[in-house]
Amino acid sequence: MKKMYYKLKPQYCLRGWQRLPYALVDRSKQNRVSFLRKAEFDAMSLCNGRINWSLPFISEELRGLLPALEKNGFIEACEAGDSISPDQEYRLYPARYIRCAHWSVTGRCNYRCRHCYMSAPDAKYGELSHETVMQMIDQLADCGVMNVSLTGGECLVRKDFLEIVDALLERKIHITQIYSNGALVNEKLLTALEQRGIRPEFNMSYDAPGWHDWLRGIDGAEKAVDRAFQLCRDHGFPTGAEMCIHSGNKHLLRETVNHLSSLGCTALKTNPVGDVGEWRKNGYGPTVSIEEVFDLYLDYIPRYYEDGMPLTLQLGGLFEASPHTPDEYVVVLAKEKCDPAKTCVCGHARQVMYISAEGRALPCMALSGMEIQHQFPLITEIGLSSCLNDSFYMNFIDSRASDYLALHPECQACEYAPYCLGGCRASALEFNGETDLMGRDEACCIMFRKGYAARTMALMQKIRPQARCSLLDDPFWAQRVAEV
Repeated sequence: MKKMYYKLKPQYCLRGWQRLPYALVDRSKQNRVSFLRKAEFDAMSLCNGRINWSLPFISEELRGLLPALEKNGFIEACEAGDSISPDQEYRLYPARYIRCAHWSVTGRCNYRCRHCYMSAPDAKYGELSHETVMQMIDQLADCGVMNVSLTGGECLVRKDFLEIVDALLERKIHITQIYSNGALVNEKLLTALEQRGIRPEFNMSYDAPGWHDWLRGIDGAEKAVDRAFQLCRDHGFPTGAEMCIHSGNKHLLRETVNHLSSLGCTALKTNPVGDVGEWRKNGYGPTVSIEEVFDLYLDYIPRYYEDGMPLTLQLGGLFEASPHTPDEYVVVLAKEKCDPAKTCVCGHARQVMYISAEGRALPCMALSGMEIQHQFPLITEIGLSSCLNDSFYMNFIDSRASDYLALHPECQACEYAPYCLGGCRASALEFNGETDLMGRDEACCIMFRKGYAARTMALMQKIRPQARCSLLDDPFWAQRVAEV
């Protein structure tokens, strides 16, 4: 019988995590993870260049998978002994799966933002030492966290920033984004990243023409970030932006979108300023109400299409659309109808962990300005593996929407419950005195019960009838939209 040998193609490696032991990682696609059926995994495990597939101990079931695996580009025929690399060999990580870590590598900042969650102007949370950061990177690799975004404070104030980049790359951890205020984005930095073969997205804050300096607390901040966007565009780095909406700049959303687009920015996410951190400490007054923000968004959506969809846009939890898929849109906070017992109370936090400047594992960055964060563990004390197995952090992010609904009979009885499932935990904390992780998210209630979700879909049917939202396949939402 003719001998047959196969091996994984070079970009693929086999990995597993606790409770998810069978996965394929595509290094060429930013460490994209695909979870496998056991039979698929078993077949790929034998594609190592050392196993003769013609031997009788290999089942017909596994052998029958070979044509599809080869056709789909996962494996290739090879000569005997043409082995896969050590990185491609199977590794089972001693932790639950986390897709990405959003990491504040410092709590220091060169700006004095009036709304800072973590009081970075005063470096309230400082930063971890170089040695501790390197140990943290080792732990990320050892736990199978394959993607990282870097933020602060202002992450570029660290003198060892490029050493952090190098340590991540050496461990094959992909850097997805660098969050910055733009002041330290320069030719030298971009050239250094290019020399390392990477072009992560620079995500930079921008808070409307004429208002950016005020919110950032530094004269010349707007000019600096404009220059940074242009520089990234000239070097071929993708850029995104975030806008914090308050009473002063809320009328400038359209101008902000179009200005950012002119600078080469390709994505913008907006949210109202939260009444936490420096904003509350300095008594800047009430932020804009949820109704004001939603009304602002509804007023702007037609202008977005009139202007040719200048960039990918996410308007808080209400609306998201992209020029790459111009006839699709999403109502962000509205979930597809699903089983609460099988749905995490915060799907984003279950996929993306936030590591604070002091090394604390948190569900998201917003909690870094709240006292409740101290309930969550310090990675520097218990280790990342423990955080990602049995800790207050893992127990919380793995909790289910059914746990939330059991605590809130009034929500369980609501007709929107299958689509809301409790809303956003950070938003709930802000509305409920920052003490109850399982409190009710009033913003989500307003979005659904006051009709903003339905009004958004009705508006889109009017201004762009060809655009599709998957929610409208559900008779419940089709009826709600018809009633608007």
